[in-house]
Amino acid sequence: LTSCYIYGVSAWKLKLDGAQQKDLVITALGEATITVDNIEVAQFVYLLLHHQRIRDVIETITSKAVLILGRFTVERKAVLDTLREELRNRGYLPILFDFEGSVNRSTDETITLLARMARFVIADVSDAKSVLQELRGIVPNLPSVPVQPIIVSTQDEPGMFDYYRPYPWFLKTYRYATTHQLITDLSERVIRPAEIKVQELRGQIP
Repeated sequence: LTSCYIYGVSAWKLKLDGAQQKDLVITALGEATITVDNIEVAQFVYLLLHHQRIRDVIETITSKAVLILGRFTVERKAVLDTLREELRNRGYLPILFDFEGSVNRSTDETITLLARMARFVIADVSDAKSVLQELRGIVPNLPSVPVQPIIVSTQDEPGMFDYYRPYPWFLKTYRYATTHQLITDLSERVIRPAEIKVQELRGQIP
């Protein structure tokens, strides 16, 4: 698939393993030529160029999405649900990925994909060994996504945090005693450090 005109093409169940894809023209004859190198990406790119609502959706996700990680026991999930509601009230788009069991390759890839779309990540590591595994796929590989760890004050930080601290986008842990304290401090102690780091990483702070 080299230098093909694919404007208007509809195709399903393509078998393209090993196929060379290059200079695929996604615009109609008579329009300024735009090319991509992947037929599966072509329709998405075309939609971005011609549909404002699609661009608005992507802008909303990348500018407002916050990924929340934590343990989903009854007690811990109540905290995460409250955190999600408070973020929503503050104009964010919270993403809470609820899964059962240990992290496997599929869930790990999904979490990493969601983190790539997020403005920042809030990771509640209270009683949450699985979150540490999730962070291994996020912190070293996503330098543009700040990670704000939080933990109940009765617990110690995991020893693994020593590995993450050299990464500037891994922020200082916020400790909270109660859900009420977490919500009271949310703007100043959780959101504000993450937003400052977002602006710093995006070059908006000298």
